[in-house]
Amino acid sequence: MSVILVTGGSRGIGRGIVLELVRGGHNVAIHYNANKAAAEETARECTALHKTNTNANVPLTAIFKANIASPEDRQRLVSEVTGTFGEISGLVNNAGIAPRRRDDIIDAKEEIFDEVLKVNLYGPYFLTQLIARSWLKQAKQNSESTANGEPHRIIFVTSVSAEQASIDRGEYCISKAGLAMAAQLYAARLAGDGIYVYEIRPGIIATDMTAGVKDKYDQLLSGGLAPQKRWGLPSDIGRIVKSIMNGDLDFSTGSVIHADGGLHIAKL
Repeated sequence: MSVILVTGGSRGIGRGIVLELVRGGHNVAIHYNANKAAAEETARECTALHKTNTNANVPLTAIFKANIASPEDRQRLVSEVTGTFGEISGLVNNAGIAPRRRDDIIDAKEEIFDEVLKVNLYGPYFLTQLIARSWLKQAKQNSESTANGEPHRIIFVTSVSAEQASIDRGEYCISKAGLAMAAQLYAARLAGDGIYVYEIRPGIIATDMTAGVKDKYDQLLSGGLAPQKRWGLPSDIGRIVKSIMNGDLDFSTGSVIHADGGLHIAKL
């Protein structure tokens, strides 16, 4: 079975992705940074799914701690995942943070900008580089496009903030816009090597990160901010990831998949 590394897989969108991948029969490496309890809870939910799985090949899950912003931690994460599962076959770059405080861009602090960019952009950009290099090296050694004859797949989870401006969290918007370009760059570079890259761009998703603005967005959504007039769920994102990792979009590398209930539609 395939082995998918999901960064930021302990809660929110990441947890929704992990659970859907497990439902799809994939082995999943659940990355977390600080919240071990949440990662363990996600693993327990996976175990509960295993008990209902009638397939003889029950998928495996394990949790791994790392700071994505740290080069040393990224290297250790890959080493630990491969040591546990063997070769990684897919990567979901989902880990991300919001700025510690929301400031008008006129008042924004460099240290907060740097903190957000290191986690949200530098981390996934160079983690992807690290894993892609290993795939290319192994492919060369095996004289075929991929080691096992199957494509490898990479997903960048960005945000509607990649193209919609929020002037009180410019750091976040810039990090997601940069990540959107990273997806395009890697898609163009790796397609000929049997490595396919996608961007999923979520809208307003019901997670612990958005719990504090629930009332605000309840009103905006009911008023038609997004045509589908509902919150997105982590499972909405998870099902898209599962479809990609199952190979359903293998002729669509470089695609931007909007998961926002139509929020991105320009309308009068």
